[in-house]
Amino acid sequence: MHPVLFEIGSLTIYSYGFMIALGVIGAVTYMFFQGRKDVGLTFDQANTLFLLIFIAAFIGGKFFLLLENPSLYMNNLSKLFTGRGFVFYGSFLFAIPTMLWFFKKHKLNTYKMLDVMAVVTCIVHMFGRIGCFFAGCCYGKPTQGPLGVTFTHEACQAPLNTPLIPTQLLEAGFIFLVMISLLIIKSKYQKFYGQLFLLYLILYAIGRSVLEIFRGDVARGFIIDGYLSHSQFIALLVVIVTGFVYVRWSKKNRVIRNR
Repeated sequence: MHPVLFEIGSLTIYSYGFMIALGVIGAVTYMFFQGRKDVGLTFDQANTLFLLIFIAAFIGGKFFLLLENPSLYMNNLSKLFTGRGFVFYGSFLFAIPTMLWFFKKHKLNTYKMLDVMAVVTCIVHMFGRIGCFFAGCCYGKPTQGPLGVTFTHEACQAPLNTPLIPTQLLEAGFIFLVMISLLIIKSKYQKFYGQLFLLYLILYAIGRSVLEIFRGDVARGFIIDGYLSHSQFIALLVVIVTGFVYVRWSKKNRVIRNR
């Protein structure tokens, strides 16, 4: 693929960073307008919230990356901060308490804001996975099928000149479908506030567990070698905990629609 989008003199624009930037612009725009409509979120609050989430996500993503291979990164910490490599669940699990703290501090309706953040997360994550595709990371297993994609650029992290399952694009497409589903549910079928956020957690966890079967980057780590990856284990916990919370929240925060 094309890990380098273009170069202007000494300035290099990387595809991964560019796609993340597009995702951030789209996410902040949605968060501000929908947040203002639902809970009265101000522009300054939206910017501050996104900055805090970015910092928390960066720390969480790198921390979980360290846990995947402590010996590799402890011997050379510079590899941890090269900008290549994040663990999504690490970023997300660090971002959640940051969001909850911010909502409480600014007296924003937590359940309504969580629903907004479900779509925000989809936007950033979807563009991020497209960036992964251009960078050649988070790649799939070798395949001889029609969907196989061959990476040839020497800067790609994927094995070169080998047809691979494009798991990055499959995940981006799946996240897009989840996002569209959440927006449809919000417009017509939402039963309680916080439902979109919980549905996002459950749907993504299930989808990610399936996609992990086709991933070929074994460096992400396994709980049971070759059978249960770190992400699949976390996804299992997420589904169990979220299912319990879903039952509890469904009995309150009911959405009242104008008829």
